[in-house]
Amino acid sequence: MLTALSIRDVVLIERLDLGFGPGLTVLTGETGAGKSILLDSLGLALGARAEQGLVRAGCEQASVAAVFAPPPAHPALALLAEQGIEAEDEIVLRRAVGRDGRSRAFANDAPVGVGLLRRLGSLLVEVQGQHDQMGLADPAGHAALLDSFGVSPDLRETVAARHRAWREAAAALADAQAAIAAAQRDQDWLRHATDELAALAPEQGEEERLAAERQSLQQAERRAEAVATALAELAPRDRRGGAPAAALRAASRTLQKLVGPEGEGPAAPVLALLEQAETALAEAESLLGRLAQASEPDPRLLERTEERLFALRASARKHNVAVTELPDLLATLRTRLAALETGEAEIAVLQRAAAAARAAYTESCAALSAARRDAAGRLDSAVARELPPLKLDRARFVTEVTRLGESAWGPQGADQVRFLIATNPGQEPGPLARVASGGELSRLLLALKVVLAGGASVPTMVFDEVDAGIGGATAAAVGERLARLAEHVQVLLVTHSPQVAARGAAHLRVAKLAARGRSETRVEPLDGPARREEIARMLAGERVTEAARAAAADLLGAA
Repeated sequence: MLTALSIRDVVLIERLDLGFGPGLTVLTGETGAGKSILLDSLGLALGARAEQGLVRAGCEQASVAAVFAPPPAHPALALLAEQGIEAEDEIVLRRAVGRDGRSRAFANDAPVGVGLLRRLGSLLVEVQGQHDQMGLADPAGHAALLDSFGVSPDLRETVAARHRAWREAAAALADAQAAIAAAQRDQDWLRHATDELAALAPEQGEEERLAAERQSLQQAERRAEAVATALAELAPRDRRGGAPAAALRAASRTLQKLVGPEGEGPAAPVLALLEQAETALAEAESLLGRLAQASEPDPRLLERTEERLFALRASARKHNVAVTELPDLLATLRTRLAALETGEAEIAVLQRAAAAARAAYTESCAALSAARRDAAGRLDSAVARELPPLKLDRARFVTEVTRLGESAWGPQGADQVRFLIATNPGQEPGPLARVASGGELSRLLLALKVVLAGGASVPTMVFDEVDAGIGGATAAAVGERLARLAEHVQVLLVTHSPQVAARGAAHLRVAKLAARGRSETRVEPLDGPARREEIARMLAGERVTEAARAAAADLLGAA
């Protein structure tokens, strides 16, 4: 329910903080005192259109905050959770409007779009004016209202579940039929592509393995070339230059002539070094030979590896997939080919499943339709009992349940439900908003709200002068029904009827005062003598008499 409303700089309101409790709260006051401003302010917080004329003269911004305490598991809490906005047991909707008409919206201090604010507002508050044609006058919600009045939730859940099962079965059938049709159209290509890929036989991880193997073979080839070049450098050359080993031996023989029999002489150390170099060179040549034999590459192996790798990549480009996806593609193509052979049998199975699901759905729809027609009769009777006291004794309320075409069937069943009204004898019932006048529509919707109150999903209802143009016993009947409605939901009511005002559990008086040379709207909670005085004023007018006070006391006592 609405627990608080804070208004800043809206038209004639400079600063106003109101608290609200459960039950029926009435707002009274002279015409022009500013009661409509309160409703406009609440509407602003609920996502209504923002106008720069709402900003108080001399101020740059108007703002309104409405605080709600919704019941557990209320849809508004789920909607906030979907948007990632935290909400435990309180929802605060806030709106600020600048002098230029631009507005900002917030839900629990998180910036939101006005559209979301409006959706939240519609889940939390229903505003009903004398000429309002929303809410109960909107046929789109009549089936849900009838169901909440007198149809088993289990039956509704069964219909929704079977509709979902039917749609899933129908979708599976349609997908299978489309797949087979596509496979038949592409049969020749499909067989060619499957044979080609099957011959290629791609394996998972093959591209990565082949690329690594190719790199390794290329490195081995480069090593072999380097070893061969080194051996060639050590091999004998043409006449202009001998091999390094032969040159060392020739140098050694020449120097031996300079060394004595005992190995003495100045060339002896050089000769020793040459002999060591000759030995080391021979060892290096031997090692290079063995390395050449060990690293001799297989040119066919590298060629075969590259051919396989390039074939895989060419096939992937041809089918516009990654190489890693080729095995899965082959499996898909084989499945599509197999579907051509087994498709007729699969289609037959899916057709039977879809037909069975449809039959189950239509069976539950028939049960739901019967339950709705039974509930419609009870609803019509209940509303009929409410109409005479509301001066609608000649009116006839009818709940119409008709069958929809299959294209309009849904999780709510196969029915169209409409609330119709005939206000005069012999008149054909028609839509509520078209047949009834403003006052009749307001009272009729009030009767409906009272009857349907147990299934109401909106925790707060606001009535703007729903009792306009009536008085006496009719006004008393309206007040009594509003009080009954307030046993189920929170009700806020702007009224000029003393009979209705006396029924309120809480009473707020709206007055326009002159302060600091400016008009200002004030709201004062009334209790005891002050409330009796206000109701006496509503009875007597400008001059309140003792008789009016006594009548006011009687109304309050009776209420």
